[in-house]
Amino acid sequence: MVGIEIDMVVPDSINALLTYEAIFEVDRIEVTDFHKGGNEAIFSMYGTRFHLLDENADYSLIAPKENDPKPMWINVLVPNIRETYEKAMKEGCKEIQPVTEMEEMGVINAMFEDPFHYIWMLHQVERVVSFEERLEYMEKEFN
Repeated sequence: MVGIEIDMVVPDSINALLTYEAIFEVDRIEVTDFHKGGNEAIFSMYGTRFHLLDENADYSLIAPKENDPKPMWINVLVPNIRETYEKAMKEGCKEIQPVTEMEEMGVINAMFEDPFHYIWMLHQVERVVSFEERLEYMEKEFN
């Protein structure tokens, strides 16, 4: 078997799973029901496998903290960015970048931090823009 799984430590994996289910189209794979600190949840979202683990210092599993910069985020291509973004805001997520249309790049983006301090970027592709077209635009923008 081969593949990629994104593992995320959160304060409470069951609570995090419920939050992600309210925002995205999630398919549960495995969910435990132990005491807090011992739970985990595995789910699939848009073909990618995610594994949530409860924070547990005894096992060096430490969840991200608020106001702690993260050098990475999860980029999710969604069919309706405005609908998904509104769901995220209703679930207590914190806006980083509002829904922003980038017409010359053919996409609409938004970014938020979830209640567990992970960063998510939402992407909706409006039209496919070739690499050459993107380079041409970026050369004008950044040179």
